[in-house]
This record gives sequence, C-alpha cells and structure tokens, in this order.
Amino acid sequence: MKNENQNQTPPLFRKKRMPSRTSDEFVKGVLQQNRTMLAQTITLIESGSPADVLLAQDVLRQLLPYTGKSIRIGVTGPPGAGKSTLIETLGTYLCGCGFKIAALSIDPSSPRAKGSILGDKTRMEKLARHPQAFIRPSPSKGALGGVARKTREAMLVCEAAGYDVIIVETVGVGQSETAVRAMVDFFLLLQMIDAGDELQGIKKGVIELADAILIHKADGKNRQAARQLQVAFNQWLHLIQPATTGWQTKAYTGSSLCNEGIRELWDVIRDFKRETLRTGTFERRRADQAIDWMQTTIKEELQARFYANRKVQEAWPAIEAAVGSGSLPVRQAVSELLDLFLSSHRDKRDVEEK
Repeated sequence: MKNENQNQTPPLFRKKRMPSRTSDEFVKGVLQQNRTMLAQTITLIESGSPADVLLAQDVLRQLLPYTGKSIRIGVTGPPGAGKSTLIETLGTYLCGCGFKIAALSIDPSSPRAKGSILGDKTRMEKLARHPQAFIRPSPSKGALGGVARKTREAMLVCEAAGYDVIIVETVGVGQSETAVRAMVDFFLLLQMIDAGDELQGIKKGVIELADAILIHKADGKNRQAARQLQVAFNQWLHLIQPATTGWQTKAYTGSSLCNEGIRELWDVIRDFKRETLRTGTFERRRADQAIDWMQTTIKEELQARFYANRKVQEAWPAIEAAVGSGSLPVRQAVSELLDLFLSSHRDKRDVEEK
C-alpha cells in the first residue's frame, strides 16, 4: 500500500501561506519596526505571484521616502573565509554600540529544487538573538553575482524599518560579484591565509571591486602569515585603480574568533562613508546604482514576459527541435520567436485601440 506521505514536501522546505494583508498594513508594520511584518514584507517582495508583485510595488513606493539613511556593506570571499562569522562578530559589536543591524545572507540554491537550506540563522545564532539585529537568509535561485534577485528591495525595506547598517553576504562565487558591488556602498573582500603562494589567492576581477580586503582568521600561528599576506596585497593594490574614486583600497588583518581588528574595520568603513560623502562620490554611486537597478529590472521583466507569452510558448517546441537538429540557425530561431512576441503585443494594442 502506498504511503500517504510519499512525495510530500518535507516540512523544512514547505512554504508558509502568508495572511492576506493590504499594502497599508505592510507599510505600517515596517515603519513601526515590527520584525514579523518586516519578514513578511520581504517574503511578499520575493514572491513571483503576479498579485504579490503588484502589491509589493505599491508597498515599496510608499516605503521609498523612508529609505537611504543606512550604510550598505557587501561581504564576499571564498568558501571557508568566515563570512558569516565575521558578520556576526561585527554585527554584535555594532549592536553594542547602539546601531541596528540587518544581515541579508544569500544561500546557494539547488539547481533542481531551486531552494536552499538557509542556514545563516544557525551560523549567526548569537546575532540572531539580539533585539537590535535582523537576519534574513534568501535563496539565490540561480541569480548571478552571488545575490538574490530581490536583495535590493529587501535592503530598502530594512532601511525603512530603521536599520542603520545593512550587510549583504554573498554566496562567494569568485569573480562574478559585480551584482553586489552594484547595490552596496562599501564592498569588503575576505581573504584566507592558506592561499598557497602569497599572491596565488589574488583574483584581479574581484579585487578591483573591493574597498577593503580583510585577511581573516589572523590569529594564533596564522598571525605572521597574515601580516605577510597583508604586505603583499598592499604592494599590489597600489598598482591597480581603486574601486571607489578618491579612496585607496587597503588590506587589513583581523580575527572574529579573537575579536581582533573588528573595531578597526568599522573605523575604516566610517572613514570611507565620511570621505565619500565629502567628495559627493557616495551620492553619485547611489544614483548610478538606482539607474543600473532600473536597467537590470527591465531586462528581467522583458525576459519573464517573453517566456510567458502564449505565442512564444506554442511555437517553442517546434523551433527548439529544429535548432537541436541543426535544421534552423540559432539567429533565425531567435528572430522568429521575437517576431511572435512583438506581434502579440501589436495585436493587443490594435484591439485596445478599436
């Protein structure tokens, strides 16, 4: 006899149904700094349901005037560099200084199920319990650049809820971190000590995006090696163009385990904000990022509408088979599909005009 529970979604991955709310209720909850409503608002924003998308847009529109007052920090680095540990140590220190901290951590998604275990609340257990901290893990869902598709929106919601420091932890995917660089003010790269040759771990594509490099886990027997790697990095950093105009990227050492270099790291971030505000670089970067966000969203929206188009869906199997068999050139296939997509919009417009 077949088990009734067979093929059912395990409770850990089962999605909770959100209660029906109006946009005003979401906005009020966020502005009142209600953590439950904050989490539900981010869940709404991450939803792909057409009804939820429209509701989320209205919520974001109302919250926008209350955003922009935080410092946005991106943290990346190879697996094992201690990103979550650093964020917990830095976040706990900042909470002790009176700041409110929001940590948005991105977990890699399964290529099959598109879900993730979302373990950052477990890895940051101490910070997660702090009343002035909010941790939100989100699956990357295949998005490039080590971030989730709605990370920008989640940052805005956290800012509207009064969080002073927004920290985005990427999945650490190597040299494809341009997405997170395009949404944060300060970009921190963690480097491991045991990278082999002193410069073996240096990846120019990532370093050119960083505003600071932290040689992490610089404690115990690793202290001397960390200092040597720091010197090597700083010598090399003078040879490349800084990621931020008017700011010299430098390497530092630190240990979350021993709580060393954490206060100094925060001093570097504060100096960065003060200097970039003085020169106007801070506001220009925020403006450029908003425009980049708009352009990225246009591409994503066009792609979503293209694949959801009825004419495209009907023609897709035959065109895909023809391309696979080699009887139809790829460019011609793309042209035919785009023509079908555009014609459906022309037909819709003609009907509306009549």
